[in-house]
Amino acid sequence: MNQNYPLVSLITVNFNGVIHTRAFLKSLEKVSYPNYEVWVVDNASTESILPLKEEFRNVNFIESKENLGFAGGNNIAIEQAKGKYFFLINNDTEPLPDFLEPIVALMESNPLIGVASSKLKYFNAPDTLQFAGSKGINMYTGRGFSIGYMDKDKEAYNQNYKSELAHGAAMLISRAVVEKIGLMAELYFLYYEETDFCERVKRAGFEIWYCGKSVVLHKESMTVGKESPMKTYYLTRNRLIYTRRNAKGFQKIAALFFFFIFSFPKGIFKYLIKKDFILLQAFIKGALWNLTHFNIHHNTGLIIK
Repeated sequence: MNQNYPLVSLITVNFNGVIHTRAFLKSLEKVSYPNYEVWVVDNASTESILPLKEEFRNVNFIESKENLGFAGGNNIAIEQAKGKYFFLINNDTEPLPDFLEPIVALMESNPLIGVASSKLKYFNAPDTLQFAGSKGINMYTGRGFSIGYMDKDKEAYNQNYKSELAHGAAMLISRAVVEKIGLMAELYFLYYEETDFCERVKRAGFEIWYCGKSVVLHKESMTVGKESPMKTYYLTRNRLIYTRRNAKGFQKIAALFFFFIFSFPKGIFKYLIKKDFILLQAFIKGALWNLTHFNIHHNTGLIIK
């Protein structure tokens, strides 16, 4: 294969989403890039993936015996995939046929680029952006700032530029990065795991970029979905884990002080006013997890060779 087309391992995780995964795999049949392989990790779904295995014979399927979350599911495939690059992509997306050429060319142009993200647009509103790069996380609040969010697509977003973070729905990772820093930390399970990974990428001396001509359509709702206990729990829990793993010195002290003195009481008050005691319980549980779990730095994934 021409050296301009290094092997890319496309990796997606399925959990009771056969209808979405099938549409995703059908969209890959139109991909113009000539050198890629596809991996689907099923995270212990109760819904059978046998129909997918029978329809898509050229896809590599891995069936996990337990739900390992986003990081764990992707890690399984990364350990087995053969590509020079690993493209982690959500199963509720449909990439445009030519999405791989520009982002691979970007990575190939500079060995310091360890991770790159595609432009994410909403499937049901393809002129509207979800992600066009990131300004990073405010370490004091744990909140992220995406570039282009809910903006209309325009020429400025067709460029390539450095980004503080990548988006886990469509991110290309070089094998060189994983060989140096290891896999994603599985203790997060849901939310913040790719953000934590990006911080480790930067600390290792690599850069993160956004590729404006690599376009992926995301079926996520344009409006904030209804909160769930699981979402509330993991967002609260992992916001603090991320802070504890990545903030240093006074910044860490200030961030934790901010959360427990301001954000925590505010959250409790919000759920009490709404009389949503289920979400209140999940919120408190997520915060208190961090007061009973002290060893959060051991789970950074094995180095692959």
